[in-house]
Amino acid sequence: MAALSVGAQAPDFTLSGIDGKQYSLAAALKQGPLLAVFIQTACPVCDLTMPYLNRLAGAYAAQGWQLWVISQDDQQASQRYAQRFEPNFPLLVDDPADGWTVSCAYDPPATPTLFLIGSNGQLEFGGEGFSKADLNAVSERIAGHLGVKAAVVAERDDGNPDFRPG
Repeated sequence: MAALSVGAQAPDFTLSGIDGKQYSLAAALKQGPLLAVFIQTACPVCDLTMPYLNRLAGAYAAQGWQLWVISQDDQQASQRYAQRFEPNFPLLVDDPADGWTVSCAYDPPATPTLFLIGSNGQLEFGGEGFSKADLNAVSERIAGHLGVKAAVVAERDDGNPDFRPG
């Protein structure tokens, strides 16, 4: 389980994306829940997770929720990572030169770590590493928020393991 426990108030933050825009948690939560995923660009388990995050974002495109990936690497490394994986969601930079302020506040125990934050600002779900069960559970929670049928984003027999620690 992630460092923040379910029910905890998620620390507010604002970060820059690789697109140059500012992203504020408080502003985002006015539009619905947010899934924040902490990654490192040299993390093979993060690489495994990224296509599933793209599927998740595509399953509920533009429907009152957001997905942000938060890179614990600098702007250049984060941009190269985005070029490799072409995410269909914002990739934000928690720059090591700035002391990883957001990572310190959330204290993810590994990468990747997922935090689903409800529109009330409370942590609804936390998971670390690559887990198909966690990805599908997050999908179900998002679908519940949106009042739509849940999409399976991580098929059991798709050639990837069901779990890999971060």
